[in-house]
Amino acid sequence: MTPFLAVQPSSHNQFRALMLFGRNVASYKFALAKALLEVARGSDDLVRLEQLAVPYTRHLRTHLTLASKQGTSRSSRFLEACNGVNAGSVSEDELRSITVSLGFNNVIDAFHRLGPNDIEQRFFLDERAATGGIRITDALQHLARDDSASDLESETEARWRLVETAWELGVTSSLITYDDGTQAFTAAGGARRVAVTSARAALNGYQKGRCFYCFTPITIEPGQLTADVDHVFPWALRSLLTGNPDGVWNLVLACRDCNRGAGGKSDCVPALDLVARLHRRNEFLITSHHPLRETLMAQTGAALALRAAYLQGNYRAAKLARIIEWDAPIRDDEAF
Repeated sequence: MTPFLAVQPSSHNQFRALMLFGRNVASYKFALAKALLEVARGSDDLVRLEQLAVPYTRHLRTHLTLASKQGTSRSSRFLEACNGVNAGSVSEDELRSITVSLGFNNVIDAFHRLGPNDIEQRFFLDERAATGGIRITDALQHLARDDSASDLESETEARWRLVETAWELGVTSSLITYDDGTQAFTAAGGARRVAVTSARAALNGYQKGRCFYCFTPITIEPGQLTADVDHVFPWALRSLLTGNPDGVWNLVLACRDCNRGAGGKSDCVPALDLVARLHRRNEFLITSHHPLRETLMAQTGAALALRAAYLQGNYRAAKLARIIEWDAPIRDDEAF
């Protein structure tokens, strides 16, 4: 079992793990995940491939307009057909036929795969041989109709944007940075930096939809209870810290009480247990591969020991400036 699922291996978090840590050789898994969340809200648990092809290809066609490279293979007849519909040279009926024939060949088989094994939870049953479709499970129907479904969709979209950006621009040249003004992650795009995705949507899954500090549930949807993007090591101490405090290594999501409420963290030095928690969270990002893996390694070190020492060094530097530490009041079960 992946370390991410060692604590709270709920259906929500198993779905997240597939998106965050699954093998990425093409973006089909992201498109299928978004399509599954759509069709699972319907009344029928049996979804034929002809039906599934509609939302599945719609998401792929949208992303092909954002990034032409949607996989690591040199060519794909299926993706060529998706591009053809966008260009007006292929009809939607033709695309549906090609999708049923070619578009699901590997992604349905591998959807539940995480590393060398499948996850315990099944979100659908493969009934292509018997019925020409898949059967949605109760677990997926629950996810799709839950209040947090929109967060899962946003997290999937954010992960997709990060991966396709790494493919499109090249992993080494598209290290991720944070724009505090827009609260978005950006990457180098020629002579300027381009917005990739919301930092909230990109980070939320790694925290399992919980406040980094107190583990209370958070949301990334706009509203009065939207989670804050917070610097674990305060921005106010930037002159003492090694590296950029706006780096991905130092950014987490926090509930408003912990970040800026009465008795909240504000500009305090994080307690040592929070530094250890940040290290665990960062290792989730490392395991998630490009482009967050490369970004974290560039910021904090290529080896595990170097990354731990980097955080310890910043903790010691922060303590020299401010003796008093802040520790979080735990309001819910530990999530990571």
